[in-house]
Amino acid sequence: MLNKVHELKAEVEAFNSASVQEIEAFRIKVLGSKGQIKALFDDFKSVPNEQKKAFGKELNELKQLAQQKLELLKSAVGNTSFAAENKFGEDLSKPAIEKELGARHPLSLVRNEIIEIFKRVGFNVSEGPEIEDDWHNFSALNFPEEHPARDMQDTFFVEKNPDISLRTHTSSVQVRVMENAKPPIRTISPGRVYRNEAISARAHCFFHQVEGLYIDKNVSFADLKQTLLYFAKEMFGEDTEIRLRPSYFPFTEPSAEMDVSCSICKSKGCNVCKYTGFLEILGCGMVDPNVLENCGIDSSIYSGFAFGMGVERIAQLKFSVNDLRLYSENDKRFLSQF
Repeated sequence: MLNKVHELKAEVEAFNSASVQEIEAFRIKVLGSKGQIKALFDDFKSVPNEQKKAFGKELNELKQLAQQKLELLKSAVGNTSFAAENKFGEDLSKPAIEKELGARHPLSLVRNEIIEIFKRVGFNVSEGPEIEDDWHNFSALNFPEEHPARDMQDTFFVEKNPDISLRTHTSSVQVRVMENAKPPIRTISPGRVYRNEAISARAHCFFHQVEGLYIDKNVSFADLKQTLLYFAKEMFGEDTEIRLRPSYFPFTEPSAEMDVSCSICKSKGCNVCKYTGFLEILGCGMVDPNVLENCGIDSSIYSGFAFGMGVERIAQLKFSVNDLRLYSENDKRFLSQF
């Protein structure tokens, strides 16, 4: 057994190399967890008692010799040789490249803020598929057969007969909620939507919406107005004012467009608000009884309101960004500002 120690000791003394790889390979062979010295220590228990003292002394000296020899060789090689022979071909003595911290996308910031505002008044979040059938995207929402949204020039169709398309609004999620839940229902549906529009500073073929729905007994237009006033003040500041203008949507009756006072010019008039002092941010109205009935809800007992807003439009007001294309170009110079 001592002969093995003496042979390995001679091998350690004779070893010499200027190669990082060879030095590391020798270290693993001799001092590794499965190396030769570890194997000799494992065999120590089989050494006769009268030889254990001498064998243990020789074995410890061998281990110290191997460690000292390897440290000496590594010092002689130095950082230059090590960097030249490392498998990445890089000088590992150079300072590391600092990693830049990421940040939330401005649309994500605005969407999350909208969600938090409505969560504080009892709205939960519901989500649905981005590829929808005709029933959930159009028919259940009271869209007539001749409505232009059903045409190829306004909607991205995946299949025809039966019609399968990319959803044009997140109202389709509200239909799914009404079909699968019983009133009272209070939910918002954030998500990406698609429309076949020419891309410009003011329009895009995809954008983001947050739509809201509240259904219960005795829900009135006054409830809708107060909910939206609360949202506007939380989002844009306590001094924000709103106004509701009559409009038309197939799935609400009566319907309205909601404007908020322009935060850029403080309602004095500017080119952003076209010198009116107000900016349109969302559409809203009382849920049409036909929509309730289509979803299995008794319109003689329940009523409700719905609203929908574009996240890009809200972000435009908060951040004074007038070109929608900037949000999807992934320009770090733009995104790093938020």
